[in-house]
Amino acid sequence: MDIMRINLLFIIGVMGFFGCNEKYTPKPRGFFRIGFPEKDYNSIAHKFPYSFEVPEYSDVEPDNRNPDEPWWINLEFPQNKAEVHVSYYNLQENDNPRELLAELMEETRELAYKHSVKANAIEEQIYLNSETDVYGTLYRIRGNAASPMQFFLTDSAHHFLRGALYIRATPDIDSLQPVVEFLERDVIHLIETTQWE
Repeated sequence: MDIMRINLLFIIGVMGFFGCNEKYTPKPRGFFRIGFPEKDYNSIAHKFPYSFEVPEYSDVEPDNRNPDEPWWINLEFPQNKAEVHVSYYNLQENDNPRELLAELMEETRELAYKHSVKANAIEEQIYLNSETDVYGTLYRIRGNAASPMQFFLTDSAHHFLRGALYIRATPDIDSLQPVVEFLERDVIHLIETTQWE
């Protein structure tokens, strides 16, 4: 009986020794897989002094935070917890349209560069479309900024349109990059299809 116990303890000891030699490696932190819908665009269905195409998976809502501005809208992407704030200014409603245009352009640049604290880089891209009389600048804000894209469009005489993409989640570029890239194409499509009414 003592020999059986000794053999059993010996076997358990050997198994414990060789069984515990493996080192435990934790799994790397993962993120949820994000599914994206097909891209299909429609022109906004309301009468605004501007028009552009928006994806079917977005909702056009009035900007309730600015009820005195009837042409300000939010383009909502509920699936991605994102929105594009769009604000419109009629330059002719001002005594000095050129001065107002300069102020609005500078204000847009300042709003984009406020994100430089969290941004890795801010890239500016000029947009010119002489056929539709639409000109502007697109600001791509790289890094953990709350707004990865901002832009303005104008005809330099009557219309000024400003837009900003916001993601309603904690900025973490590693996990949000697929969403930003997906929505970036929609913002560029909006810019490329903008026309003045």
